[in-house]
Amino acid sequence: MTQPTAWSRFWNSGGWWKAFLLAVAYIVVFQGVSLLIGLLFGDLVDTENLFTSARSVFFGLALPVIAGSALLLLFARSIGWRAELFGPQPLKGRGWMWIAPVVVLLAAILRAAGTDYTTIGIGTVLVTYLAGLFIGLSEELLTRGLVVNLLRRGGHGELTVMLLSSLVFALLHSTNIFTGQPVLTVLATMAFTFVFGVAMYLTLRVTGNLIWPVLLHALTDPSTFLATGGIDTEAPATAHPTVALAGLSVWVFFILTVLALFLVRDRTASSPRETVG
Repeated sequence: MTQPTAWSRFWNSGGWWKAFLLAVAYIVVFQGVSLLIGLLFGDLVDTENLFTSARSVFFGLALPVIAGSALLLLFARSIGWRAELFGPQPLKGRGWMWIAPVVVLLAAILRAAGTDYTTIGIGTVLVTYLAGLFIGLSEELLTRGLVVNLLRRGGHGELTVMLLSSLVFALLHSTNIFTGQPVLTVLATMAFTFVFGVAMYLTLRVTGNLIWPVLLHALTDPSTFLATGGIDTEAPATAHPTVALAGLSVWVFFILTVLALFLVRDRTASSPRETVG
């Protein structure tokens, strides 16, 4: 059996600060990769309306997250966690947690049904969903995969795991301020991503496998982009009623977050402390 390296031993011990260290390192590297892609292919991206063409979406949105996903998969492999991350979860969910994936899926369906595809080419739609797949993979692998595992290995209970992994997920989106977005828009996005992160944690628990948060996240972002016409933008007043109905899911996520504060009390048996609850 291969002995663990000093690199893998460092990460195997887990801890909240290592979770944040990894997240910060990923943000820095991802921003650097995005900047490089922008320098190489920036003239192929429509900065006024990213979704004007499949080419614009690919180089402006898909390629950076494809690179980010590859980097995270390589990192997981380097510490020997890849099979563990995509294997069965060590802790089962509770029945009430099914609310999260059901609402996420229903909202994505409602947005997709209410999107006006007459002005969007089929190529743009397909590439947007391709980008969504890698957004889901990269963000879920980092936050509900690596970060959750680091927190559990550090001995934290599941309430802390849920809150800190969702906080990391929200902080990932704080970098939008460097793209020129208004501060209030960035703060609103972070608030939403925090409660959506809680919904994804609950999905991880109740489905028992990381692949399901990845796939649901992969449907959420592109259906939102296409329905609203942009990234982190509100649906226009002329949007189809089903798009507005899907927007109510935000309030469900807020309620779920409050509910989870009182009901999530478990601890994985693999943590240094015994499982309770």
